Amino acid sequence: MEEVREQAISLPRLGEPAPAFEAVTTHGVLKLADFKGSWLILFSHPADFTPVCTTEFMAFAEIYPELKKRGAELLGLSVDSVSSHIAWVRNIEEKTGTKIPFPVIADLSKEVSLAYGMIHPGQSKTETVRCVFIIDPNQIVRTILYYPLTTGRNMAEILRIVDALQTTDKNAVATPANWRPGDMVVVPPPKTQEGAEERVKQGYECVDWYLCKKKL
Repeated sequence: MEEVREQAISLPRLGEPAPAFEAVTTHGVLKLADFKGSWLILFSHPADFTPVCTTEFMAFAEIYPELKKRGAELLGLSVDSVSSHIAWVRNIEEKTGTKIPFPVIADLSKEVSLAYGMIHPGQSKTETVRCVFIIDPNQIVRTILYYPLTTGRNMAEILRIVDALQTTDKNAVATPANWRPGDMVVVPPPKTQEGAEERVKQGYECVDWYLCKKKL
């Protein structure tokens, strides 16, 4: 238990390379490097054949086409076996009509789970909590989300974050609270007093020199 606790708190950090892995999945053996050049949403769930996880897999399948439009891939994970994963995704399709199009890692060794800090002993000593890692095409960790075992994830927020990150990267801007595509974006604040004096004259929508927005 102490070993698991010690390893679980060694988490990836934003802006740093995602931990490399090679793992057995429902689509064969996959490596992190296989996703280089694409955005990747790596997420963990506690267990197969459980109610909240089933609703999440259906919801992830629903947003998968939207993620593909954004150049993003999905990769699930739990510590169940590949046979359990296959049986579960077949069961979801049989019972609900929802086909699960993305691969799911069978992390029986917990190697990937521990590398990504997905096991929190305060929640469960054996199951992964609900984690989401958004990894960019250069395989840098850009977002980390954690949810408790009892709370299903918000798919609209995951899409919003991908949109925000891609908008930021493309336009060298930031996105304000509750931003959605089409909303105004935040212009980076000036770094000099002269720049601050000029900023308010540049035609942006400004609260003051440090907070100005513009339409893209």
